[in-house]
Amino acid sequence: MSQSSGKQYSNKELLKRFAPYLLKYKGMLVFDLFCASMTTLCDIILPRIMHYLTNSAMNEPALLTVNRIFQMAGLYIILRLIDAFAYYMMSSRGHIMGVYIETDMRSDAFKHLERLSDNFFANNKIGQIMGRISNDLFDITEFSHHFPEETFIAIIKILVSFTILCHSNVLLTVIIFACLPVMIIVSIKLNHRFRMATKAQRVQLGEINSQLEDSLLGEKVIKAFNAEEHELDKFGKGNRRFKEIKIERYYAMANYNMSTRLFDGLMYSVTILAGGLFLIRGLISAADLVAYILYVQSLIATIRRFVEFAEQFQSGITGIERFFEILDTPIDIKDKPDAYDLKVTEGEIRFNDVTFEYPDDGNRVLEHLNLTIKPGENLALVGESGGGKTTLASLIPRFYDVSHGSITIDNQDISDVTLKSLRDNIGIVQQDVYLFSGTVYENIAYGDFNADREKVIEAAKLAGADEFIRELKNGYDSYVGERGVKLSGGQKQRIAIARVFLKNPKILLLDEATSSLDNESEMLIEKSLRKLSKGRTTLTIAHRLSTIKGSDRIIVLGRNGIEEEGNHEQLLENRGTYYRLYNGIFDDED
Repeated sequence: MSQSSGKQYSNKELLKRFAPYLLKYKGMLVFDLFCASMTTLCDIILPRIMHYLTNSAMNEPALLTVNRIFQMAGLYIILRLIDAFAYYMMSSRGHIMGVYIETDMRSDAFKHLERLSDNFFANNKIGQIMGRISNDLFDITEFSHHFPEETFIAIIKILVSFTILCHSNVLLTVIIFACLPVMIIVSIKLNHRFRMATKAQRVQLGEINSQLEDSLLGEKVIKAFNAEEHELDKFGKGNRRFKEIKIERYYAMANYNMSTRLFDGLMYSVTILAGGLFLIRGLISAADLVAYILYVQSLIATIRRFVEFAEQFQSGITGIERFFEILDTPIDIKDKPDAYDLKVTEGEIRFNDVTFEYPDDGNRVLEHLNLTIKPGENLALVGESGGGKTTLASLIPRFYDVSHGSITIDNQDISDVTLKSLRDNIGIVQQDVYLFSGTVYENIAYGDFNADREKVIEAAKLAGADEFIRELKNGYDSYVGERGVKLSGGQKQRIAIARVFLKNPKILLLDEATSSLDNESEMLIEKSLRKLSKGRTTLTIAHRLSTIKGSDRIIVLGRNGIEEEGNHEQLLENRGTYYRLYNGIFDDED
């Protein structure tokens, strides 16, 4: 991610950081591993049973009675029943433990994302972020129980097999097990390529998701400009790149799996060759060789199973890596350790020698700005695009932090107060209203989750929204659609204003709140905004200069800072920038 730490993680570090999530459910983990150990009983006991039967048949036939054979078969049936029950518990409880871990990690990722600044979201695609807290974490569910299970089973089988085989013939056992280190070294080397390919696949999948989201949300624009072929071509490039990455990944996986099969053959060949020579020289009995072959077969099956788990391991470890990339993304805007709650008594806002440049590209927008907004004053900001109007407004609720200087509210530096108390005292109405997928009531109640229904309705009345809301099919319980698509621009804007009425803040920021509305809606919204701003310190950003003629003071902001200030009449008399902007707008309309 462009805003992540850019740090390279080793598997050891990732597993160490993942361990607390796993150990939180150590009771479930211990039970899961106990069940995993039970599933190995059959594989461990079967060679011993076959050794006993073979040895008895060759050396002591009298001991091999029908009753003894039934006893051996009965023992194995009991072990199989234990194996079936243990496998059921391992499959169910193990996966459930993984779900718990996935839920905890998704919660932590979302919590961290909520605290990241606007700069992070301006530089990262939503589709990529969504992939990290959905698909990646699903793979972690599988990884979180399969990894300890498969590792534990492999360790048990290797140790038990080694111990039992050494009891029969140490030299043959050492020869066979000498193949394992070579297999592990080769696997690690091939594993690295596999991991890189897996990560590249995840990144490209995030790109495809981002492009899909972009195209689907902009489908009306695409149709209006007959751009279907262009979008299809753009999507096709990303889709083909995804195909190439997946093919590369499967080649890496095939190389990895091929190496394990070659080592399977090597271990069988060593067992046949060395075991046959030992048998000829009388260094091992036929019964022991049969047991050897069965143990080697079990061992190879275990190693193959563990290697096949490598694909899941790589998916899981890649998911963990991408998860920690989110958690390691620094939080730019946060409370100081000694931050205190903001107390707004008057509502005076001061910009003291404020300089601001965007942290990602160093683009300086404001430089040594000094401005005082008096308590209860309605101050309007106008100027050409790129002059820093919206940026200035974004600095007050600390969507960004100033690069130099300070901003105070009632002589309290906003960088010294808690973000919650700061934003609790600020209401924002923007041009691009965002409504959440839900009901009208739920969207207004966003202003105060503790408000009762009567207060929500009262806020809607103050915003001039009650009448049209009641005309909707289900009134306040009407579904607004994704991003409020079922409502008109004016209706969405009035709901946004009702939301701020319900919040009842001391400070109000109006960012081009009427610029995209028709004339009738604009008049309705202006009436609501005048009512909303009464008695509050209000900062209004406007392109339509006709909408801010009644402001107490108007600031003309340019690339060199404040160019002019005064009320509407004073600025027209100056015949400066404001005069040109004002008359230019009306010339266009004429």
